[in-house]
Amino acid sequence: MSSILQPFTVSEGPCETARPGCHGSPRGGTRSLAAAASGGRSKVTHPGKAILAGGIAGGIEICITFPTEYVKTQLQLDERANPPRYQGIGHCVKLTVQDHGVKGLYRGLSSLLYGSIPKSAVRFGMFEFLSNFARSPTGKLDAKASVLCGLGAGVAEAVLIVCPMETIKVKFIHDQASSAPKYRGFFHGVREIIREQGLRGTYQGLTATVLKQGSNQAIRFFVMTSLRNWYLGDDPQREINPFITGVFGATAGAASVFGNTPLDVIKTRMQGLESHKYKSTLDCAKQILRNEGPLAFYKGTVPRLGRVCLDVAIVFVIYEEVVKVLNRVWKTT
Repeated sequence: MSSILQPFTVSEGPCETARPGCHGSPRGGTRSLAAAASGGRSKVTHPGKAILAGGIAGGIEICITFPTEYVKTQLQLDERANPPRYQGIGHCVKLTVQDHGVKGLYRGLSSLLYGSIPKSAVRFGMFEFLSNFARSPTGKLDAKASVLCGLGAGVAEAVLIVCPMETIKVKFIHDQASSAPKYRGFFHGVREIIREQGLRGTYQGLTATVLKQGSNQAIRFFVMTSLRNWYLGDDPQREINPFITGVFGATAGAASVFGNTPLDVIKTRMQGLESHKYKSTLDCAKQILRNEGPLAFYKGTVPRLGRVCLDVAIVFVIYEEVVKVLNRVWKTT
């Protein structure tokens, strides 16, 4: 009787997970049982929810952080080859407000706002779509796999949204700095750019943009996934409060700034009104290095660091919170 009453374990039966030939994966059985014991699969977001949540997050974020993007772009366009107009961040803000009022810090917002919603939608939707193929049987996404998923998401948003959006934004900001601005608004500016340069005029710096966005999202999603996996540990169902998500997002944003600011500088130059000076992305990099020195590749780093950390933190926090709401009202398998 005592033998009958002994607790049953998997290792005592014919389906011992370490024994080859048993039903199911001999290597995945232990992992699956451990996942079941710890509360089930990791949470997986449906791509449709990711698209909607990403779009909402992107729209809110850009309205909050645009002035820092404006200052960053102005400093990057303020080439050392000519007498520099701005002495620093504060001086740039002061002159802009002095010449154009506070609304001058929001010049180009419309073009970025129109693009930020679909940009974030494509980014998160593509990331979730790709990550669903890369997850383990328990639903966990490995940090290394997140690099490729983030890279794919970055390339997709660069080609579909970011390159034309950024080209228009940079031209608008650069136009304001000229002595006789010619763009009267978003639609007028887009119409003039296409009339003068064709559709290709909105795709200047495509190579640099793909490199920038691809590396951006690869770095951000790698850091974010690594931090989240570390925080969750063996409990995939553990809730992460918005403050922790924000800290993780800011950390991921900072890592991407230090990792690819040179590409951001090159991209900005390739999309400016003086882009005709450069034969290619590589030629642009060579000219910057020759005429301005290596430090020029890190122009605008400080304002970009502030904006991106805030940007990524806000986007991830809003994204996660919107997904939670969608999970309650939109049931998916």
